[in-house]
Amino acid sequence: MRIVVVEDNRSLAKGIAYRLRDDGHSVDLLHDGDEADLFLRQEASDLVVLDINLPGKSGIEILTAMRKREDPRPVILLTARSSTEDRVDGLDAGADDYLAKPFAMEELAARVRALGRRKTAAPRRSVELGKLRLDLETLQLLDGDRMLDVPRRELTVLATLVQAQGRAVSKAFLLDQVYGTGSETDEKVIEVYVSRLRKRLKAHDITIRVNRGIGYTLTVGSS
Repeated sequence: MRIVVVEDNRSLAKGIAYRLRDDGHSVDLLHDGDEADLFLRQEASDLVVLDINLPGKSGIEILTAMRKREDPRPVILLTARSSTEDRVDGLDAGADDYLAKPFAMEELAARVRALGRRKTAAPRRSVELGKLRLDLETLQLLDGDRMLDVPRRELTVLATLVQAQGRAVSKAFLLDQVYGTGSETDEKVIEVYVSRLRKRLKAHDITIRVNRGIGYTLTVGSS
């Protein structure tokens, strides 16, 4: 999943991001309420981990705005407050779950998994790639009924190229999709993922072409 983490405590935010990335998710990391509100209006994601106490707009204000514009993304609220009244306020604003600080990273990871399972109950979207089929919800690549063993981050690159529908996709954009906005990972890692994907897909007549200075495009068949 692509997860947005909004937390002004940078040490805690980094810890959350490291744990979620270790679990195979991409993470967009933000520390300011106004910046987060704008980001959530413009960028797609699967889940939001949102601190209540932020500089600029509060987490409750951001969440209320999300629900007013009918943004259905699941939200886990984080706060140092632990009173029943504060929990009720957060849930009434539209939160799907609530964690009071301090919390164990394993508990956060478990709640993310639970909300992820709820999301995948929705109808799946898939794309045919010649004889292969890419499930965009579960990120699985299938050859008939057989699931191919492809690492999740390579599948994220493939899904991003597929969804571009023939348009060139830059390394920077691919890096954001794999690791999240603000990641310190070098763009060269995308070259490695693309190289591995090319080898895996060559036998299936699927080509990833590089457009120098622009990005990568995906082609199915000999065209």
